[in-house]
Amino acid sequence: MTSSKEYGSNSWELIVTVDHQYEEEQKEFTLRVAGDLHIGGVMLKLVEQINLSRDWSDYALWWEQKNCWLLKTHWMLDKCGVQADAKLLFTTQHKMLRLCLPNMKTVRLKVSFSSVVFKAVSDICKTLNIRRSEELSLLKQSEDTLKKKKKKDKNNKEPVIEDILNLYNSPVISGSPASPGLFSKTMTPIYDPVNGTPVPSTMTWFSDSPLTAPNCSILAFSHPNCSPETLAEMYQPRTLADRAKLNAGWLDSSRSLMEQSVQEDDQLLLRFKYYTFFDLNPKYDAVRINQLYEQARWAILLEEIDCTEEEMLIFAALQYHLSKLSLSSEAQDFTHESEVDEVEAALSNLEVTLEGGKMDNILEDITDIPKLADNLRLFRPKKLTLKAFKQYWFVFKDTSVSYFKNKEAGHGEPIEKLNLKGCEVVPDVNVAGRKFGIKLLIPVADGMNEVYLRCDNENQYACWMAACVLAAKGRTMADSSYQPEVHKILSFLKMKNRTTSPQAVSDPESMDMKPERFVSPRYAKKYKSKQLAARILEAHQNVAQMPLVEAKLRFIQAWQSLPEFGLTYYIVRFKGSKKDDLLGISYNRLIRIDAATGDPITTWRFSSMKQWNVNWEIRQVAIEFDQNVSIAFTCLSADCKIVHEYIGGYIFLSTRSKDQNETLDEDLFHKLTGGRE
Repeated sequence: MTSSKEYGSNSWELIVTVDHQYEEEQKEFTLRVAGDLHIGGVMLKLVEQINLSRDWSDYALWWEQKNCWLLKTHWMLDKCGVQADAKLLFTTQHKMLRLCLPNMKTVRLKVSFSSVVFKAVSDICKTLNIRRSEELSLLKQSEDTLKKKKKKDKNNKEPVIEDILNLYNSPVISGSPASPGLFSKTMTPIYDPVNGTPVPSTMTWFSDSPLTAPNCSILAFSHPNCSPETLAEMYQPRTLADRAKLNAGWLDSSRSLMEQSVQEDDQLLLRFKYYTFFDLNPKYDAVRINQLYEQARWAILLEEIDCTEEEMLIFAALQYHLSKLSLSSEAQDFTHESEVDEVEAALSNLEVTLEGGKMDNILEDITDIPKLADNLRLFRPKKLTLKAFKQYWFVFKDTSVSYFKNKEAGHGEPIEKLNLKGCEVVPDVNVAGRKFGIKLLIPVADGMNEVYLRCDNENQYACWMAACVLAAKGRTMADSSYQPEVHKILSFLKMKNRTTSPQAVSDPESMDMKPERFVSPRYAKKYKSKQLAARILEAHQNVAQMPLVEAKLRFIQAWQSLPEFGLTYYIVRFKGSKKDDLLGISYNRLIRIDAATGDPITTWRFSSMKQWNVNWEIRQVAIEFDQNVSIAFTCLSADCKIVHEYIGGYIFLSTRSKDQNETLDEDLFHKLTGGRE
């Protein structure tokens, strides 16, 4: 019997369910509590009543009805709003989760279900040796992908045994107090605590990572491509609307996994979400570079991004080259550069700065903005006209390009001056056909003006294309990134340039290379196997001498140079419009795209954005730009919070600098992406 004194006005019964880690059944416990008892006191009472000696440090209270954790242990029940009708679950904060990585390998590891996703991803990346965790996030598989998987499993009579890498039981050899960690403050490798030999700098980056050498190898090396049959069974988006559906499953970075209905042992995808890859360094980023390469490779094979036949052959040649290298002993060498202590590198940089090593160039850049002047051909598409190019004298200065009737008229008034700031620049190239074109989509009040430029050769194209790319971002040719951009374009064109060799075509390797593994199913159907093998081997000659890491970086660069690279699509309805459009979000701009034709309608740059906010009641995103331009839209293919987070995330990533080292302003990220619901 309970005495009448216990039934005071401020005391009541609270039912708490205890989730025992190794027992199937959950047990309920009834506690008598008062409103002024704090959460920590509730947990203490509960543990005393359970009367089991075990480590309860990872346990916390989960409030089912409110879908939230009660982690502020000093808060009283009254302040939290907990009353007698509350259903509380006493459960572990860290639970097992299956993650499908960009290389399609599944890892199983313990993840915090109570931390916000941004923090949980940071911890996951620490475990997997991936730097710059802010570029990645967790994604739920789309319904279309799951339907295709279920159909495949139904047709498969044999049970499918999933190949899972279990990282939970991996020994944490470097985080113990006995070990000072594998790396010094300068990120220079010290030794392997197991056998005392120097550790390869790429093998372990974080001192508390449980990755052993075999596990690191699985994540840092690419593995043989899957069979054409397996590839054909995987879900491939057919339209831009299909691609938009793939992006609906991104988790909210400001909420925990438990708050987003993720259960223990669920499978999520770990992917690079933001396409700005900061400070890629072969010396430390073996896993990061390989996973980036794999995400790019699958995007090409599953046609999540469009590319020409010529580009597809380059990607196939690089994949073939990497598959050969991965099987050879050369694959064990992560990097061909010597190990250089970072302190030495920093000192040499400081020495150059103090001596004024590049001061002349800097002064020259400030005072003299370079310009380009040459004969190019121009075409402006009009209805019912043939594509006829006409030659003019072009002058490129600052971020504008002007054209004149001829060179002699170049000192007078131009026929037209095109301001390229904020425009879309699309390559229109066929190296085999000696076609070097640049398609410019220039924003005007009622949409986009299309202009085509045609160059005579590779060098001319590289210079003008690089100038256009920089001008679109609001930069001139005086910018330090101009020359590297020119070299990048030239190296990509060189890879496209096919040098036919009879030895390559008749190479016996072409007989068993299975070329269909290296191209998307659509391209595999266009050619017979021998023809496709010959074309891949032909393209392979341009990359045959590349070392492993360089080949992966070239693949990533080629992926980055595709016109649609970095665009994430969502189906939206703009305010005042009667039809649905697509919104493309990139690292520096938003693009309104016609859902029927896929043509860009308008582009807005983040650099001209004044503010953006969300009306959470009607789920509408509103953005204000310079020159009194404002837009508003509702998101139809995903929650508007996902779009809001994408915009804020890219703005947050643009604030990074090498001076920050590895530390991030997490509060700023949540301020820019969290919103106020």
